[in-house]
Amino acid sequence: LTLIAVLATVAFGQERIVSTSPAITETLYALGAGTRVVGVSAYCRYPQDAVTKPKVGSWLRPNTEVIVRLNPDLVIVERLPNQFLERLKGSGIRVETVVIGDVNANLKLIESIATATRTQERGAQVIKNIRDSLNRIEVDARPLKRRSVIFVVGRTPGRLEGMVAVGKGSYLNELLAIAGGQNLLSNSALAYPKVSLEAIVRLQPDVIIDMGDMAQTEGVSEDHKKSVIQLWKSRPEITARVHAVADDIFVVPGPRMVEAASTFKKLIHGDRPR
Repeated sequence: LTLIAVLATVAFGQERIVSTSPAITETLYALGAGTRVVGVSAYCRYPQDAVTKPKVGSWLRPNTEVIVRLNPDLVIVERLPNQFLERLKGSGIRVETVVIGDVNANLKLIESIATATRTQERGAQVIKNIRDSLNRIEVDARPLKRRSVIFVVGRTPGRLEGMVAVGKGSYLNELLAIAGGQNLLSNSALAYPKVSLEAIVRLQPDVIIDMGDMAQTEGVSEDHKKSVIQLWKSRPEITARVHAVADDIFVVPGPRMVEAASTFKKLIHGDRPR
């Protein structure tokens, strides 16, 4: 009877799934597999339904004991330390490993999860929609003046120090280009290189997008965003238009990459004052 129940569960796609990262969770929901998700990482905030699911730790340090207690049939992880994978596999749980990287790698992630959850048809449609939408954004941006950009993703709170920005190899670098921007750090050897204020002054970008001290994107006030813009305005040698942003779409390389690219296009080419 147990074997029959297991086979029936697999056949009708009702297996229990644990996700260990926001990108995996958002992909599962985009594939229509959200009802099968029984556990998510502590950082999963979209869609809203995922917020109510039991938490299994972070993607870097998932809680094996909590995961096992949830009795999942499938756990989907990013590349993790071997000891974690061995503990899960030793519990008889099927583990699927996916890789996050550039845009193509992130589309491959969707394909891999679709295969693991037997939602290949839906996955193919999701991937096609993303490709088509990114292509439309790129075509729309092509006639516009290409503006130079620096996207700061990390820095010391309240200071223009300890800055980390988007470089070559990041999917965000590709999305900036699709949106009609020229990332001034696209020749960096690192996906997220350190950059000094002096270097930014020397590079003189047209646009600065800053989410540097807003890694916790939830609940960031408009007043805080205004204070970030004022911080840059306090340096007269910075002539760029500055945008302060705080949104998961810029840190989760999942199906909402289209939304990120569309927002980049508005930020880069909009006529909002500095």
